[in-house]
Amino acid sequence: MKQILINSEELQTRVAVVKNGILQDFFMERTHRDRIVGSIYKAKIKNLEPSLQAAFVDIGCGKNAFLHYWDMLPASQDILEEELFNEPNDDKIVPLAEPAAKQYQRAKKPATNSPQEPQQNKNLNQTAVKTTTNLSKKGGFFSRLRSKLLPFIAETTESTTESPTTDSKRYPSKKSNPRYSRNKNNSNKVPNGLVPLVDAVPSTPQQPAQQSRNSHPTRRKKRPQRIMPSINEIPDLFKVDQEILVQVTKGPIGTKGARVSTNLSIPGRYLVLLPNSTHIGVSRRVEERSERDRLRQMMRGFKLPRNMGLICRTAGVGVKQEHFQRDLDLLLECWESGKNATLNKRAPVCVYQEPNLTERTLRDCLTEDVDEIITDSQETYTKAESLLKRYNCLTRVSLKHYNSPVPIFNKYNLMPQIENISNRRVTLPNGGYICIDETEALIAIDINTGKNRSGKDQPETILTTNLEAVAEIAHQLRLRNIGGIVILDLIDMRTKKDQLAVYKALRNHLAEDRAKIKTYPISSLGLVEMTRQRENESLESTIYDDCPYCKGRGLVKSTITMSAEIQRHLNEILGRRQNIQQLKILVHPKILERLRNKDRNLIDAMAKQFTCELTFRSDAELHIESFKILDPSTNKEL
Repeated sequence: MKQILINSEELQTRVAVVKNGILQDFFMERTHRDRIVGSIYKAKIKNLEPSLQAAFVDIGCGKNAFLHYWDMLPASQDILEEELFNEPNDDKIVPLAEPAAKQYQRAKKPATNSPQEPQQNKNLNQTAVKTTTNLSKKGGFFSRLRSKLLPFIAETTESTTESPTTDSKRYPSKKSNPRYSRNKNNSNKVPNGLVPLVDAVPSTPQQPAQQSRNSHPTRRKKRPQRIMPSINEIPDLFKVDQEILVQVTKGPIGTKGARVSTNLSIPGRYLVLLPNSTHIGVSRRVEERSERDRLRQMMRGFKLPRNMGLICRTAGVGVKQEHFQRDLDLLLECWESGKNATLNKRAPVCVYQEPNLTERTLRDCLTEDVDEIITDSQETYTKAESLLKRYNCLTRVSLKHYNSPVPIFNKYNLMPQIENISNRRVTLPNGGYICIDETEALIAIDINTGKNRSGKDQPETILTTNLEAVAEIAHQLRLRNIGGIVILDLIDMRTKKDQLAVYKALRNHLAEDRAKIKTYPISSLGLVEMTRQRENESLESTIYDDCPYCKGRGLVKSTITMSAEIQRHLNEILGRRQNIQQLKILVHPKILERLRNKDRNLIDAMAKQFTCELTFRSDAELHIESFKILDPSTNKEL
């Protein structure tokens, strides 16, 4: 049985996803903190830093947010497969910021009084080569990437008998791609028998070649070139004090401010709305080809405002069109209401704010295998009931209101599992264990066999421990909300077969994570390098503050180290001032215990050498790493 337990309190809300009594996911949100990640703001550019290739924008949340130049380019340029293969509205550029985009278009647009106009019926090869040359001069990453793809894109325009929405057009196979087709009867053969990319239909002597290409029934008209700015042109498009719409992709962490992007998205239950985009896509987790075609065809049938795109989420598999339409209407209404409310307001101002933790959990975690939702708040119960009606899940999922003086997490025996989340050491089923150390730069996870003796020999024991470890690591990454660079130090395995088995097991377990994860194969040192998407602070940073005693290090100086420091300072003072007859030293009780016992002979020798009386007193209020050396006559610290 899979359950979602919601604990609502005055200061915080906690959500636990439990499967057969095992904690699968744990989320926590403070009620006094603004929901920044995922929210959209009308921001103001405060500074442009070409050396960092980034801008700093004011979103009204304390520190200025970080906006990289890459995140200021249209997201549709990143998805060349979707944008360049038969996408509707492919000839329209997504406006970055209205004044800058118009200025850029005017700069690139040829004069209207020019008598020369671009010829519509040029050879496709010549067009691709010319376009490649022009784009390569800009020097941008997307320009270079697009220049490499354009010659291949031109080859896929041979036939229009297929629907432009089929995947065979978007991902042409060798059979359908004229690049790989062979024609033994063609007299104009190129080496290896490949048909030329252009002029596949030879013109007759009575008809010029140019006219033959124009009249070819399967040849499509060439689209106008898209305007694609590069990173080097960002300072010309955006200026200081210019207002711009941005979305927070990563919240403030430590001393760093939020990170934002101009590529906006508003997630719903089944769809993700993409304002200022024309991309229509389906989640990569939907693997069945027929279902992908159905979803894509259905989404292309929706009536969308201009420059508005959609992505179908995994939850939309098997869902009827009316549920999609209802979700789309809610998303459009949410976007329009937020935009109209802030139309006459000056930046910084919030245009769209992400819903609270309860609504986000039901939106994102309410999968088909969830059987029960339990909450201890009447307000949350009412909200969950309305959401289940909207998602058409009220009959399938049982919703209960928990009303008991015993805390809901204690009732379902979750507190021990929640408390173990912050432990550095996690025990594995057969006696092994993993150690998780979180640092500023990365998270290091070490695997040890411990008391594991389950295998018949050492290689089998190591393999068993590693397999158990990768399963628990994937689980702990979700529970602790660990993000950034993660290094796994696996136990060394001798055979490639065992290494491949462990790596495949890790990939399979990580596939259940909703965060974006990228892994690299096991290195020669037995390390696995991976990155996990970080949106907010880790759970440990949310629950705990740095220790004021050790300042977050978790370590203090030993008593022998402090004794050596005290003796060093006394030697310096007595050597510099020859007329001192008496000194008073205040130390922590633990340090005083060492000075009076183990180091007594050293202190007596020092007092005899300088003919000075040394008096030690304990002060429990002193930090263990602090001490005071006083002059008894003036009671001043030396």
